[in-house]
Amino acid sequence: MHHHRPVSAQRGISLTGLIFILVILGAIGVLGMKIVPTVIEYRAITKAIASAKESGSTVYGIRSSFNKHADTSYIDSITGSDLIIEKIENQYEVSFAYQKKIPLFGPASLVLDYEGTTIPANVRRLNK
Repeated sequence: MHHHRPVSAQRGISLTGLIFILVILGAIGVLGMKIVPTVIEYRAITKAIASAKESGSTVYGIRSSFNKHADTSYIDSITGSDLIIEKIENQYEVSFAYQKKIPLFGPASLVLDYEGTTIPANVRRLNK
């Protein structure tokens, strides 16, 4: 008579392990949900400086064109007065740089540095 020992059901992951993984995934999800809007805003700003450059023929014109764009595109990180506008090869080029701070927990936060420019890569820093 053979005594078969019951094969203990081997679960790959314990409940605490599962909860831990879910917490990590949840944290990543929350972080993603906080980061995505800043990326969308960054893209909107990049589009806004391009169209401001096209439609504005003066520094003031470029700034106010950007502000009009910002109103319709949910841009609130920067305004027209934050833009860096410089004249290169007889046309105005528009640049920006700003930080987005995402609070995580307690004193910890994630800082994203966004920047962009209408200056073509091959022209950048070649002038003078």
